[in-house]
Amino acid sequence: MREITYLEAVREAMSQEMRINEDVFIMGEDIGVYGGAFGVTRGMIEEFGPERVRITPISEAAIAGASVGAAMTGMRPIMELQFSDFITIAMDQLVNQAAKNRYMFGGKGKVPMVVRTPSGSGTGAAAQHTQSLEAWVAHVPGLKVVQPSTAYDAKGLLKAAMDDDNPVVFYEHKLLYKASGEVPEEQYSIPLGVADVKREGTDVTIVATAIMVHKALEAAAELEKEGISVEVIDPRTLVPLDTETIIKSVKKTGKCIVVHEAVKFGGFGGEIASIIAESEAFDYLDAPIRRLGALWIPMPYHPEMEKAAIPQVPDIIQAVKDTVAFR
Repeated sequence: MREITYLEAVREAMSQEMRINEDVFIMGEDIGVYGGAFGVTRGMIEEFGPERVRITPISEAAIAGASVGAAMTGMRPIMELQFSDFITIAMDQLVNQAAKNRYMFGGKGKVPMVVRTPSGSGTGAAAQHTQSLEAWVAHVPGLKVVQPSTAYDAKGLLKAAMDDDNPVVFYEHKLLYKASGEVPEEQYSIPLGVADVKREGTDVTIVATAIMVHKALEAAAELEKEGISVEVIDPRTLVPLDTETIIKSVKKTGKCIVVHEAVKFGGFGGEIASIIAESEAFDYLDAPIRRLGALWIPMPYHPEMEKAAIPQVPDIIQAVKDTVAFR
């Protein structure tokens, strides 16, 4: 199978859908000739024209408001936010309009829109352009939340998001854009709410999201050399969350570590930990559930400080060793 980058997989998913569904269009800042902040939409305005690749004013509130209105009246917009931090400016439209419409109208209203946005650290973009705020969005009933970790998952999950009649927030980690993987040329869909076991193991379960999946896999490979078998679970979607796969894995290993890049305090890892603790998996635990997340600070600009603020492979390795050694 051919290999393409995560970025190319996202672009291909959108382009293929736009070729078969005229109701799908994209709007966002600098997404035309410039191709977006990270080049994801490069070349799309040449194929689809300015009516379907709409360059917007610098106003996330306007982009979100126009997307919600278009979705409510039968279109299927994809709105791009240049950085996930800027979702804060669009929260009224997303939280009070997009998320509530279907419920408030007894299921008769639909808001089929996708919010695509790059998130995460690693680019030296500092405190206002580096945050991971997915727990905010996941807290809102009516919004679905997706965090692909591979090119294959990105294409399949974006297809599912575009087909969904509910608003979906689709997080794309900046450092994953250049990561390559095997991706089919044809369209395919990965159902929202289905986790993936990225690596099977027997001694400890790591539940990781986005780029932390890759760090967890790297840690697992190192730990294997020391005779420690690590199972890595990628939820892929936070909402809906595949609790069954997570609980099944924890029941098998008896130990669990949850790793995400977002700030640990109030992060989504706490929700995963509580779900495990409230399930039948609790009786199988041989050690406390551990959480790894970013320090409770605005993200520093300096690359070494930025790196120190979020979990790295050595941190995951040490957490696994401490968990396995717990008595």
